[in-house]
Amino acid sequence: MIVTARPAIGSLPASSGEGFTPPSPGDFYVPLIGDWFTRPMLLALLSVVLLVGWLLWASKRVAVVPTKRQWFLEQAYDFVRNGVARDMIGSRDFKRFTPLLFALFLFIIVNNWFGSTPFTNFPTLSRIGMVIPLVAIVYIGYHYAGIKKHGLGGYFKMLVPAGVPIFLAPIIFILEFASFFLIRPLTLTLRLFGNMFAGHMLMGVFILGGAYLLLSGNPGFMVAGVGAFVMGFLMQLLELLIQAIQAYVFVMLAASYFGGAVADEH
Repeated sequence: MIVTARPAIGSLPASSGEGFTPPSPGDFYVPLIGDWFTRPMLLALLSVVLLVGWLLWASKRVAVVPTKRQWFLEQAYDFVRNGVARDMIGSRDFKRFTPLLFALFLFIIVNNWFGSTPFTNFPTLSRIGMVIPLVAIVYIGYHYAGIKKHGLGGYFKMLVPAGVPIFLAPIIFILEFASFFLIRPLTLTLRLFGNMFAGHMLMGVFILGGAYLLLSGNPGFMVAGVGAFVMGFLMQLLELLIQAIQAYVFVMLAASYFGGAVADEH
């Protein structure tokens, strides 16, 4: 549910002559201190504090026979290390990228779940400005890794696979260049931002619309309002899954980009 300083949508009875005002993109901009410190910024900082605190707590007194907290941390790390990094990058190069992928996964999933957490109720990454820095880290990282391994000329040479006919090489180069330098960061940004934005907007429609119907005074509308709340609850459960999947998809794609950049053959 979107919590802002706007008037309580849904609180006006139908007889007032005013209709339902649905949530809008403007509800995603929530300034806290002037215009320079917003709610997404606060939640991003909170997520870092929570994650650092959890990692320090879970890794305290590491033992061969792990405690429950150490076991949970190891399972989360193993999921990213072996389930994402090793599979997508390969057993030779994956280790050096695993810490970054693990940090990205934790940061994204926590900030996504903020959208379904009481008192926060806002997915930080539904603001595109919060997604762009994460994509920039991946974008700069895989280009840097590829150029460091192959050299600048060799990296661009990888854009044209060996054996491509000479008359097709310019077309393949343009397509691969667009993919490596333009399409990848664009799709990585829009996929995460779009899912978080649309999901939170949909939840706002169900919750705020349900409240409006319940307070309308019309028995039929009130029944529909109950149905809207039920659907909102079911959608919230689905949204929890989607939020986790989007964190996984982001790091999986990032790992595939790193793997492609350091691969011997394109």
